Amino acid sequence: MPTTYREALRAAHREALQRDPRVFVMGEDVGRYGGSYAVTLGLLEEFGEARIRDTPLSELGFVGAGIGAALGGMRPIVEIMTVNFSLLALDAIVNTAAALRHMSGGQFSVPVVIRMATGAGRQLAAQHSHSLEVWYAHVPGLKVLAPATIDDARGMLWPALQDPDPVVIFEHAQLYNAQGEAGDAAVDIEHAAVRREGRGLTLVTYGGSLPRVLAAAQTLSADGVDAEVIDLRVLRPLDMATVLASVRKTRRVLVVDEGWRACSLAAEVLARIGE
Repeated sequence: MPTTYREALRAAHREALQRDPRVFVMGEDVGRYGGSYAVTLGLLEEFGEARIRDTPLSELGFVGAGIGAALGGMRPIVEIMTVNFSLLALDAIVNTAAALRHMSGGQFSVPVVIRMATGAGRQLAAQHSHSLEVWYAHVPGLKVLAPATIDDARGMLWPALQDPDPVVIFEHAQLYNAQGEAGDAAVDIEHAAVRREGRGLTLVTYGGSLPRVLAAAQTLSADGVDAEVIDLRVLRPLDMATVLASVRKTRRVLVVDEGWRACSLAAEVLARIGE
């Protein structure tokens, strides 16, 4: 049955809350308002205030609280409205969540999932439209996911919650209304996915750029160019084996993402291909 990206995410949250009593959701407006992008709409009424927690407007405060809860044995899902606002919690994410296993000599893990919207917005101004996920993809200790399909939106959350270390999930703001079929199986959060097979050109992308790249591949096909499309979907650790297997076949590669200069994944992928 067709569903939207937003509804697939909501279903994933509901399933996680039902399956594991340690799971709870926290963030700004996730309860009564239902989330900035309506992902958590209706969950407060279903699961109550103890498990769907509205927080103060303090990213550093509530992300830190989520990290503490994870250290205490819970499985928090922390929602940050947009990637821009996550910069207010950068210390907690990078210096605490990502580093604590190393700093404790392996004695402590931080099983927290942090979700946030990313990508070019819809006239939402400068502080709502950045693509900073590649910053996080350079931080040791984090796993960074970028679901671009309905299936991945539905199936990545539960495996992320099983990871003993922090997982950051980036949801592209322009995908929330996308429609498609969603399965109910957990999704591999270790490897890239080949979304279209081809032999003439490798197109590498992720997140909100995937629908555009697939459309471009279809256009190229009409012009006689057989393009293969790789959806990275896991930005850290990068699955270069899948990318390199495609490039060995096609001998040509184009990387597409929305990041500007230092925030671009293209430079990283192309450098590794060059090596």
